[in-house]
Amino acid sequence: MPEFHHTDVLPLGDDRTEYRELDLPAGKLVESPSFPGRTFLEIDPTTITGLVREAVKDIQHHLRPSHLAQLRAIIDDPEASGNDRFVATDLLRNACVSAGGVLPMCQDTGTAIVVGKKTETVLTGGNDEEAVSRGVFQAYDELNLRYSQMAPLSFWDEKNTGTNLPAQVELYSVPGQKPKYEFLVMAKGGGSANKTFLYQETKALLNPKKLAAFLDEKLRSLGTAACPPYHLAIVVGGMSAEYTLKVAKLASARYLDTLPTSGSELGHAIRDPELEQQVLELTRNFGIGAQFGGKYFCHDVRVIRLPRHGASLPVGIAVSCSADRQAKAKITPDGVYLEQLEFDPAKYLPDVTEEQLSETGAAAGAEEVVRIDLTRPMAEIRATLSQLPVKTRVSLTGPLVVARDIAHAKIAERLDRGEGMPQYLKDHPVYYAGPAKTPEGYASGSFGPTTAGRMDSYVRQFQEAGGSLVMLAKGNRSKQVTDSCAANGGFYLGSIGGPAARLAQDCIRKVEVLEYPELGMEAVWKIEVEDFPAFVVVDDKGNDFFAETSTPTLQVTFRT
Repeated sequence: MPEFHHTDVLPLGDDRTEYRELDLPAGKLVESPSFPGRTFLEIDPTTITGLVREAVKDIQHHLRPSHLAQLRAIIDDPEASGNDRFVATDLLRNACVSAGGVLPMCQDTGTAIVVGKKTETVLTGGNDEEAVSRGVFQAYDELNLRYSQMAPLSFWDEKNTGTNLPAQVELYSVPGQKPKYEFLVMAKGGGSANKTFLYQETKALLNPKKLAAFLDEKLRSLGTAACPPYHLAIVVGGMSAEYTLKVAKLASARYLDTLPTSGSELGHAIRDPELEQQVLELTRNFGIGAQFGGKYFCHDVRVIRLPRHGASLPVGIAVSCSADRQAKAKITPDGVYLEQLEFDPAKYLPDVTEEQLSETGAAAGAEEVVRIDLTRPMAEIRATLSQLPVKTRVSLTGPLVVARDIAHAKIAERLDRGEGMPQYLKDHPVYYAGPAKTPEGYASGSFGPTTAGRMDSYVRQFQEAGGSLVMLAKGNRSKQVTDSCAANGGFYLGSIGGPAARLAQDCIRKVEVLEYPELGMEAVWKIEVEDFPAFVVVDDKGNDFFAETSTPTLQVTFRT
């Protein structure tokens, strides 16, 4: 007969996180007459609320020092492309703007996700989930964040909750007699959440050559819509599909870094640093780079192997984007603590000029930045763009129309009714975006691009009706968009995904509602921009920058 042995599937090592202490009451130690000799920590729910509120504030405006150091490493790497260095520098500048505490680093301020783990010697007196949710509510109410949560009124109809609730709250009991309540607080935007994938594979994948070919294909399909460079997580195995994806999300936040690196017959998880490095090397050969070509598609990789049912091999892939928003926190008898993020990101900025960041000159095979005057008629704008090869960096100045998912759906309904294309989409380029709240004294709240692919299904109909002939957003587009641009003389310009705060401060001069004000951030807006950076990604001849990077071409195998 086998002997019983228990193991934690995710046995973490010592916590090496650097914390700062918050000015919140940790609670009081008490002894219960029902449990002689045992000490409990009574925590008031308002402490939980205050901790979560402060954590949400921090992660919306500050990044981990390790993440900022990785951005700086791109700039210092002589093998990085000019586009890699340009994107990395823009993201560092964005971090500096966001650190001021007014403009959040990304306009998509995400779904709040809070994981809590407490020992049985912690007493809170009631509904911890409510206390956590109240902290999320207060942060989104007080800060210049965006409300993104949609409540279903019926199966088909929905409405923004106007609070960014509900949050995803997961609370667990963990072993231990020493009172301790630990948290992981995350804000997950739609772009990176949409790049979470599950594949149901078989044992045949547990082969170095087959796994390499599998990841060569699947990782390319992540594209750039979720704002690389990524923190990439790959999880192979799992007792269930949902557990695999949960572990992938935690791994992308580097929450599982202290897992053991060797396995046992008990079935705990393994982290494989050697395979992580090989996968990182694989991604650096894609040519995708930090959004517009180069080697820095990923900052780093986490690869975790889980136990599995013999008939099932789930594989989970997840990313954390350039808005790398998470922080650990804890409440102990000694105090209330929050992970120490970087409050002075400016020290990571290099002393270089703008010209040094661009691959200019004949030797580099690139042209200088082309300035586009958006006040000119659309025909003239398109004529200028038609002369530029894909990958050309442009600087936009003038009016843009802003419209995204719901506005596109409403305009499509108008076209279906025979009402015609709105003139504003014929006269101006369209920017796929949705702003966060506008702070007092600012022209705009954080206002970065949204994922272009969500609007792909509308492009042919809109372009054939004379609209959306110049589009601006982030990420790659489908073949139907490339074909439509070739047929209708259209263009897609890729904007850097991530620097929403810097764009609001430095590039957006005026914002006004054009139509559908009842949609809030999903309304149709007209904005005035100045020196707004972008790249030609799809042109009117059917060329697509991302086409050459989306198809696996490498014959690789992982080392064992």
